[in-house]
Amino acid sequence: MPLRCVYTDLDGTLLGRFGSLFRDAEGNFSMLQARALEACFRAEVEVVIKSGRREPQVLEDARLIGQGSYIYEAGCAIKIDGEETVLIGDFRPDEGRTVYETIVDRGVPELMFEHFAPRLEYHSPWHTDRKHSHLFRGKIDVAEANELLAAEGHSGLRLIDNGAIVRQMDGVEGRAHAYHLMPAAASKANAVVFHQRARGYAPEECIAIGDSVEDLQVAPVVGRFFVPANGPARDAGLREAIPQFPNVTVTEGAMGDGVYEAIVSTLAGA
Repeated sequence: MPLRCVYTDLDGTLLGRFGSLFRDAEGNFSMLQARALEACFRAEVEVVIKSGRREPQVLEDARLIGQGSYIYEAGCAIKIDGEETVLIGDFRPDEGRTVYETIVDRGVPELMFEHFAPRLEYHSPWHTDRKHSHLFRGKIDVAEANELLAAEGHSGLRLIDNGAIVRQMDGVEGRAHAYHLMPAAASKANAVVFHQRARGYAPEECIAIGDSVEDLQVAPVVGRFFVPANGPARDAGLREAIPQFPNVTVTEGAMGDGVYEAIVSTLAGA
């Protein structure tokens, strides 16, 4: 079955070191990401960014690679050819407030900071100007965090692990992770399914690429899922989760090299 769509994460995946489309994992100049995108263009394969980043950032990256659809804030919302759909299930923000503001008003960030101090903080400066989710960095137990949310009456929210980050954090041993606090019904996987239905793509006609545990949840709704080598190399939780999904391949290349490997091998029928 021909490939029709590629869903790719940005940081640690399509983008190399320094968040650049033209750098590899070591920071050297690379054209492999561009060549992978060119291969998709020539084969009439749509490329959809699925990212935890806020919408203006993802919009600019989607424009840069010439694509009209993108998923942002870890699946809380999607834009397809300029039309936005918010995918937060039954969660309802307070009147006149965004989801982000409602979470603040209900005291949830303070609850998290107090419970997990000093191992959790906002992922500054990227935590601002968000509408549907809060972005943290640190090193905490996600299951414990979600148990805390439920116990305190916030079961409509959940915390997700969006992968290890490069930036070091005081009080944290090893790599810190990026975490999103968002409506429980939202996910990258749900956003991918929404896009597939809108476009008429079958799961077997799609692949996805990502480097986090949350990205890995997309594996069941696509034909194949690829993890760049840098993901399991720096994230023990991801290494442990990969065997649960039979359609996952860890690429030999890291970051953009892995994206190139995933796309070209799929187009070649490997």
